[in-house]
Amino acid sequence: MRIGISANALKHSGGLERYAMDLVRGLATAGFEGKRRPAFFARKIDKSLPESRLVDARRIKVSFLPGKLRDAYFSWALKRARKRAKVDVLIGCNRVEGSEIAICGGTHIGFLRATGRREKRSDMRQIALERRQYAQAKVVVAHSDMMSDELRALYGVDIRKIRVLYPPVDGARFSPVDAATRARLRERFGFKPDETVLLFPSSSHERKGLPLIEKALAGTNVVIAVAGRAPEKKPAANVRYVGYAKNIEDAYRAADFTILASSYEPFGLVGIESVMCGTPVVFPACIGCCGAIADHAKHVFKSGDADDLRRTVLDAIETRHEAARVPDGAVRYDTSVDSHVRALIDIARDIDAKR
Repeated sequence: MRIGISANALKHSGGLERYAMDLVRGLATAGFEGKRRPAFFARKIDKSLPESRLVDARRIKVSFLPGKLRDAYFSWALKRARKRAKVDVLIGCNRVEGSEIAICGGTHIGFLRATGRREKRSDMRQIALERRQYAQAKVVVAHSDMMSDELRALYGVDIRKIRVLYPPVDGARFSPVDAATRARLRERFGFKPDETVLLFPSSSHERKGLPLIEKALAGTNVVIAVAGRAPEKKPAANVRYVGYAKNIEDAYRAADFTILASSYEPFGLVGIESVMCGTPVVFPACIGCCGAIADHAKHVFKSGDADDLRRTVLDAIETRHEAARVPDGAVRYDTSVDSHVRALIDIARDIDAKR
């Protein structure tokens, strides 16, 4: 059986591109190397990455087309490319037709509904492509229970086709540190020992809810530490920009809580990464990973409700135990790449056996 992976890019990035890189490494560890190495189809391929040598990298060029036509062209060209590569089972990590395993890390209809954005013609094309992908797939892998619900309610996908598999997280990278190391990290980020720090990791502040957080926590003495893109507008008095954190795990370890107020977050790896580093989260109920985090490691507020957000933060600060970090068992699933990839291989083999 030859496995193929389709993604927008093979490079360091976020979202499903990062997930596709995890699959590449996991498949190599599982023995899919040499002649068995997977074919990897993408618009961009960074050949300097070691992962590029673990796959049969096949670039599909789309840059000569207008942006609105690129998804459809890539999907069309992929059909011929996978045939030439003799792929038996294709894992689609982007919107493409013909993937036997479709990865759902978010739906376009769900995004539009949650953000209240008006549907444009370009949105209609993306949704139509999504519908075809889910209809043609043998199995749709949902990255959260929230995505499983959206697949059934918004796209009419049969529940028997859906498998919920939470995305993997690197446990070696995201792990707690001792109190002395944490104190040094707080000093490095400029956090005072006696101040409460809420880490806000984001490159899209409006979508991640910074305006709501600023409104809710106005007048409090908590520090909102923004890691990522610098705020475009003059921030509130208690907002502190700490720059791009290349080692985001150290920012998690230094903070007291990690906070987001996103209007739409299909899973939210930030939450899993944070609690694995020992830092509890303050999240709205609409973030998909909430169901994967144990109650003692999360503080959940009503989505879009500034008053409830403020109450939740103040209660979390009031009830926390000084020097107590999130204990083991904060994550309700096996986060290892190996475990996730083994589950996908089992699905692929079952599909291949029935061809």
